[in-house]
Amino acid sequence: MSLVTSGPTETQAAATVAGLRATARITARTDARGTTRLPVLDGAGPFALRRIRAHGDQARVCVVGAMSAPLGGDRLGIDVVAEAGAALHLTTAAATVALPGRTAGHATYDVRLTVGEGARLDWLPEPLISAEGSELRMTTTVELAPTARLVLREEQVLGRSGERPGALCSRLTIRRAGRTLLDQETAYGPGTPGWDTSAVLDGNRAVGQLLVVAPEFDDKPVEVRLLGDAAGSGEGAGQGVLAPLAGPAALATAVAPDALLLRRLLDEAAGSFAAG
Repeated sequence: MSLVTSGPTETQAAATVAGLRATARITARTDARGTTRLPVLDGAGPFALRRIRAHGDQARVCVVGAMSAPLGGDRLGIDVVAEAGAALHLTTAAATVALPGRTAGHATYDVRLTVGEGARLDWLPEPLISAEGSELRMTTTVELAPTARLVLREEQVLGRSGERPGALCSRLTIRRAGRTLLDQETAYGPGTPGWDTSAVLDGNRAVGQLLVVAPEFDDKPVEVRLLGDAAGSGEGAGQGVLAPLAGPAALATAVAPDALLLRRLLDEAAGSFAAG
């Protein structure tokens, strides 16, 4: 039996006015054999969480988008905790697309990552695409124990093919043992002066970074390395730089004409870590 209504329910109408509120939660914990388990795997709203094949003792989770989000007015979040000794790899099934919504006002997307003693967290989502007409404020906040390890990739694409970007403001904050390793904020699109000038993106439409935190960087910091065009590898392939941070961390930052070229630059930086 199917039920047909002439209009939205009160709950649906309220969601339309206020936007969607949803937070997904993941907790990784080691068992007695040292294998990482997932006692908390709680999807919500547009976030469906899927276990994928583990790699050794590392648990792996893919975030699958169950609906179009974030839209204007949405308040979305992901909370992840890797407890002491755990190893967790997180990715997404596809790019996240910020779209204009029916409600006035911006959308928010907050990612909160906590990594305990001796734990490792890889946060490697597919790109965020800022579609024309959207307005998104995104924050990523990471709290690391002194012996924690982190691999974090962040990629942003300004507009889909042939369209102008939406308004995107993004803040990334990394703290280790309560001390700040990195705290940066970027903004692009309508309402942001100078974002597309030669001093900032210079016509590029993809920007991203790869951050690695590892205790051994205290004794052996990463050496500065230029990437792509900055290293003289060719024209139009984008450019970037890999550099140590003030702490056991290194950051690769890159800009490129599109998402594919951006990923190549960040993969080049990742290869430098592997070689080291």
